[in-house]
Amino acid sequence: MVQAFLVFAALQLTSCTATPKPPAEPHPSLMPPPVARTHSHPVTLHGDKRADDYFWLREKGAPEVTRYLEAENAYAEEHMAPTADLQKTLYDEIVERIKETDQSAPYRKGAFEYYHRTEEGKQYRRYCRREPGKASTERVLLDMNALAEGRPFLGLGVYEVSPDGRYLAFSLDETGFRDYTLQIKDLRSGDVLAERMEKVQSAAWASDSETLFYTVDDDTKRPHQILRHRLGTTSEDALIYQEEDERFRVAVWRSRSGEYVFRGSFSHTTSEVGFLPASKPAGTWRLVAERRQDHEYDVAHRGEEFLIRTNDRGRNFRIVRAPVDDPGPASWQELVAHRDAVMLESLDVFEGFYVLLERETGLPHIRVSQFAGDDSHRVAIDEPVYALYPGDNEEFSAAAYRYRYESLTTPDSVFDYDVRSKVSSLVKQVEVLGGYDPGEYQSERLWATAQDGTRVPVSVVYKKGTPRDGSAPMLLVGYGSYGYPYPTGFSHARVSLLDRGLIYAVAHIRGGGELGKPWHDQGRMENKINTFTDFITVAEHLVANQYTSSKRLAIQGGSAGGLLMGAVSNLRPDLFGAVVSLVPFVDVLNTMLDDTLPLTVGEYEEWGNPNDRDAYFRIKAYCPYTNIEAHPYPTILVRTSLNDSQVMYWEPAKYVAKLRAHKTDENLLLFKINMDAGHGGASGRYDYLKETALDYAFILTQLQ
Repeated sequence: MVQAFLVFAALQLTSCTATPKPPAEPHPSLMPPPVARTHSHPVTLHGDKRADDYFWLREKGAPEVTRYLEAENAYAEEHMAPTADLQKTLYDEIVERIKETDQSAPYRKGAFEYYHRTEEGKQYRRYCRREPGKASTERVLLDMNALAEGRPFLGLGVYEVSPDGRYLAFSLDETGFRDYTLQIKDLRSGDVLAERMEKVQSAAWASDSETLFYTVDDDTKRPHQILRHRLGTTSEDALIYQEEDERFRVAVWRSRSGEYVFRGSFSHTTSEVGFLPASKPAGTWRLVAERRQDHEYDVAHRGEEFLIRTNDRGRNFRIVRAPVDDPGPASWQELVAHRDAVMLESLDVFEGFYVLLERETGLPHIRVSQFAGDDSHRVAIDEPVYALYPGDNEEFSAAAYRYRYESLTTPDSVFDYDVRSKVSSLVKQVEVLGGYDPGEYQSERLWATAQDGTRVPVSVVYKKGTPRDGSAPMLLVGYGSYGYPYPTGFSHARVSLLDRGLIYAVAHIRGGGELGKPWHDQGRMENKINTFTDFITVAEHLVANQYTSSKRLAIQGGSAGGLLMGAVSNLRPDLFGAVVSLVPFVDVLNTMLDDTLPLTVGEYEEWGNPNDRDAYFRIKAYCPYTNIEAHPYPTILVRTSLNDSQVMYWEPAKYVAKLRAHKTDENLLLFKINMDAGHGGASGRYDYLKETALDYAFILTQLQ
């Protein structure tokens, strides 16, 4: 843990003395309520008092806070009212491209095939199963539409069928705050059992189909306990494990082989995995390897051995094997060596083969290796920019590997790859209605060079014939945190932008995972500034090469990508014409100083612990809320949700209020808050598309 100490009086905590000015020319009834100095919350740091003038917005449910948020919503709605026809047109276009009544590709698990269906006009999925290939035997396991009746939000978390196929463990979130309640359904009778487990994020069945292991959140929404429940019992469930280190979150899952239950403790930099024979749910758990700071590993099972993905000898991981009876590091035998240029993102193990998802030069690759013989090869991919993901691979004895493929021009496609014949067969491709032709669009992979010489990959797509003279509007997106690569998949909605001559680009900046763990390392902690300067470099590169111009360049990011939006808007407000910031993590300093909030302590390893002097100043230097200044800003739309548990609603609320008080321009600043949703926005698919249509209407009208 970072050694904390009290910060001395010279440190300033996001203070300002002005009240926020209202938006330009508001209707009197739509003017946000004034923020009086009396609402300030004093914060004591080493005997010195500083105030956050907008702290009062944290009082969720307080009448004055609700009035303020509703006033902001009303103000945004009035200013977006002239785009109502455009929003409807965009929404209608998007829906018309979607096959509303559709079914996913079925996958085999035990005696059944599982899939989900959507129906025209219905917001949610129906989750189903059937006997293999027999449509007439379909049974609906969960009808999310029926469960959502009378609720403005519904999210599905756990979805685990017992090994004998009789029971379904499922969890629901009814607010968006990700407080999931676990329930169990008897799939023979259709009855939901009486037992309820609260605040559950993961669960796994034992072999007897009567014992269920599950995790429980603490008050900061950190999964910190694993319990064992036996169906039909009312006594207190047995505590199997409790994680005391607040940096770590626990999870529980079952091996594909079905023979073991695993429990893991994971921080952003370190992991530890324990295992238990699934046939002995009351047995003794053992560790694969004791935790060691900065050592990450995960485990898969086959026969008498474990296969382990570990970064013990390099940041990009290697693969080792070890006997189940003696799985510690002393027994590890290398199967795949570490490579500096290739990140091993995931490992899937089957009875006869294993699959690695590799990433090289920013692009993912599937490598298939058979246990019998030395054959190891990659699945061929043709497009210059694309995305690959493991599919539903539930059967340990499978002869084919299911994967999902999509690109900026190719819709989501499910393939089965026959390991022996080395042939991929298309199982299902999501349809794009309305005459969509991928041949009418062009995707590219570019590279922009940062000031320190680092080459930053950029993915671009546009409709063929779009001018390259700087006149085209562009939407540039980015994320750059947690080592997550930004997806370069297909979007039914995005076609509406491309058909209007807009170019779409992704900045694969440092802090993400596009070029492996070192790429993440170069954009976190003391190197976080690289994330923001890389994004600026990419924007400048696109303008210099006449893909667009600054006036016609919109940028968008969500969550940690919203932090990116706020930081680059402070650093280079002249470079962008419009900004869309979704559930933005913009009050980094205050949030990271409050260890009672969800995620804070665990994220010390991503941002730093600001109770440490050096980390405080690093975060303070880029925190969007802290660094708002009196200068012009681009046109900005900020969207969030009241029940967000990952980025609390008050972060963007405070950010907008302070921005109104300081910015010197008359550019539009809109704040929309969904009062019935969480971090991902609306849960219903049609409601979600309406939010997308609003974003697009904002972008298109601001870049005219």
